[in-house]
Amino acid sequence: MVYPDIEPYDQGLLDVGDGNSIYWECCGNPKGKPAVYLHGGPGSGSTPRARCFFDPEAYRVILFDQRGCGRSRPLVTDPSQLRANTTQHLIRDLELIRTHLGIERWNMLGVSWGSTLALAYAQAHSERVSAIVLGGVTTTSCREVEWITRDVGRIFPRQWERFVSYIPVSLQEMRIVDAYHSLLFDDDGSACVAAAREWCAWEDAHVSLIPDHRPDRRFEDPEFCLRFARIVTYYWKHSAFLEEDQLLRNAPTLSTIPSILLHGRYDVSSPLETAWRLHKRWRGSELRVVDAGHAGNPLSDAVVAALNQVRMTAV
Repeated sequence: MVYPDIEPYDQGLLDVGDGNSIYWECCGNPKGKPAVYLHGGPGSGSTPRARCFFDPEAYRVILFDQRGCGRSRPLVTDPSQLRANTTQHLIRDLELIRTHLGIERWNMLGVSWGSTLALAYAQAHSERVSAIVLGGVTTTSCREVEWITRDVGRIFPRQWERFVSYIPVSLQEMRIVDAYHSLLFDDDGSACVAAAREWCAWEDAHVSLIPDHRPDRRFEDPEFCLRFARIVTYYWKHSAFLEEDQLLRNAPTLSTIPSILLHGRYDVSSPLETAWRLHKRWRGSELRVVDAGHAGNPLSDAVVAALNQVRMTAV
C-alpha cells in the first residue's frame, strides 16, 4: 500500500541555534495537507522510504533529521555536543521548522522513538497539531529502557549474553545503557567503534522476531553505528529527559486531536502494553493491533491507511 518513491521539491538547512543546523525537506503536493514525519532512533535520521507513507497528491510532507544525525550538522563526535540535544531542544526545533515553512497546523506521524517525540511535542503545542498517527508506540520511560536492554534478553538469550559480555568488569555495576554510553565515548576510538557494533547488533536482534526480518543495512557502516549508538544511549540513559510516565499522565490533554495508535502484536522491542496504557488514558484515541513486529509490513500498510483516514477527518 505504500506510495511510489518521490523526490523533495524543496529542502534546506535551518539554523536552530546552539551551533546546530537541521536538515529539512518538503515532498508531495505544495498545496496539500501539511504533515511531518518524526523518525525513530533517536539518532537514525529520516530515510527516503518514509516519504512513501504519504499520498503525494494529498499531503505536503515535511521530513527532517533530528540534531546530531543524518544530514543535520554537526554530527555527534564528542559528549559536549549532546548538551544541547534533548527532547526539549527537538520540540523547539520542530516549532522553528513549522514557522520557517509557514505552517499553521500539521498532522504528525511518529514511529518508534518518533512516537515519543510526537507525544511530547503535541502535549506542549496541541494547538499546532491536526491529527496524530503513531506506529510502534513508545514513551522511552525508564521501565521501557530496562525492558529493551535487559528483560527482553529472556527471549534472545544468546544475543543478549553477547551484548552484556562486552561490558568490562569495571562498568558492570552500572545499568547496561549507562555502561554502553560510557564505552561509546572511550578515549580509545577503536573501542568506541567496537562498542557501537555490539550495541547495533543487539538492536538488530530484538527486532528480529518476525520471520521476514532483514538486518538493517545501515548498521554495516561503522560511522553510522557510532553516531546512532551515542545518541540513542544518551536519550535512553536520561529516559528522554521526561518524568517517568509523563506522556501517559498528560495524554488526556490530547483528547480533541484525532489519533490512531498502531502497534505490532509481535513487537517484543516495545511491548503492546505501552500502547494499551496510552490508549486507555487518551480519550478518543483508536488503537489498532497489527499482526506485525516493531517495523516492516504489515505495519507499514497500516500506517498508510491511518494517514489516509486522518487526512479526511482532521480539521
